Amino acid sequence: METLQAIAARHSTRAFRGGEIPEEVLMKILDAGRRAPTARNEQPWEFVLVTDREKLRRIGGMTDHGGFIAECSACILVYCRDTKYYLEDGCAATENMLLAATDRGVESCWVAGDKKPYCAAISGYLGVPAGYRLVSLVALGYERESARPKVRRPLEKMVHRNGW
Repeated sequence: METLQAIAARHSTRAFRGGEIPEEVLMKILDAGRRAPTARNEQPWEFVLVTDREKLRRIGGMTDHGGFIAECSACILVYCRDTKYYLEDGCAATENMLLAATDRGVESCWVAGDKKPYCAAISGYLGVPAGYRLVSLVALGYERESARPKVRRPLEKMVHRNGW
């Protein structure tokens, strides 16, 4: 798939059907996160890949808007060392993984991490060491039903040249 096709095709999926994601596909998605741009080449990220059904159910139940994680095939939790640009770096890694998932025919949904009240509970449950921030949770799987295309604002309504 071409990069711009993956960008246009990517959408958030919150209704998953069963189906295991092949290990090589998961590794390609994770590798895309590893290759994200990073301030000062810090590469502060660590990825926790969860495929265990019980752990997926438990993590989904801990979130405020991510209950569907319980039904997904895998979830990648993006953690970053608490560096100056951890949030920017972690978000870049997250977006790379979302696009790589689309490229491989895997649906996804970005669930907020940083600043959410459940971060500490999830981190404790997974045994994450101190000094790491949960940036995002990336639910992965196969769609239960096809998503309806979302209406996007027209480009000409949001581009300002040489000033506002």
